[in-house]
Amino acid sequence: MASGSGDDEGNAEGGSWRLVGPAAELSSKRCRLMYSPLGRGSDVCLFYVKGEFFAMDARCAHSGGPLCDGDIEEADGVLKVFCPWHDYDFELRTGKSGTSLQQKVYEVKLEDGNVYVKHTTRLSLQPFPADPKS
Repeated sequence: MASGSGDDEGNAEGGSWRLVGPAAELSSKRCRLMYSPLGRGSDVCLFYVKGEFFAMDARCAHSGGPLCDGDIEEADGVLKVFCPWHDYDFELRTGKSGTSLQQKVYEVKLEDGNVYVKHTTRLSLQPFPADPKS
């Protein structure tokens, strides 16, 4: 099932539902990097853990580490991703950390076999082409 609710702290406000792809394909990996046309700072990780999809900013709120490369663990029923750079942890559902850091999370929904993420920009599983400099 999809996860996320508009009431959780750290969720993206506004935005539109962005089609990411078929759930059957996306559920074959624990994490996929979704690219934003705005660049690395706006990219999103789509996690698939224990039958649920979760989405959060791809770069750690601490120092920008790649969360898609982090370990995912469950402690007391709470799923967390650990940044591979400095081991900061973030709850997949809320983005909360054991520190004062907060990772932005995004709503995810399943509809007609497809996964959608609520985000302010388009998202793609492939990098967007660079804009040529004028």
